Amino acid sequence: MKFLMTYQQNPNAAPPTPEHMQKIGEFTMKNIQAGIVKMTGGLVRPTKGIQLECKGGKMSVIDGPFVETKELIDGFALVEVASREEAVRVASEFMQLAGDGVGEILQVFDMGEGQPR
Repeated sequence: MKFLMTYQQNPNAAPPTPEHMQKIGEFTMKNIQAGIVKMTGGLVRPTKGIQLECKGGKMSVIDGPFVETKELIDGFALVEVASREEAVRVASEFMQLAGDGVGEILQVFDMGEGQPR
């Protein structure tokens, strides 16, 4: 099962120290080598964003910034695990390292796996 995990750092939190980033990097590498993390990254700051809208067959492209920029994610990971419970375990372990913030886990539809559970 594949899941997209997102993380938003508490906006009042201090930026991570180099030592803190090293621990997060070690955690990430361990999970890449174990075949759990398939892709990971963060957003470039400041993030301006681009919205696409298709309405009645007409495309609109709108450049940001947008009003709700406080809701932007700071980082993401695409993981492959055996169950939702394992996804929660991996995300919880990451958030303990990352610190105060909010995470979200979204199951990714995979044609080879059939319908999501």
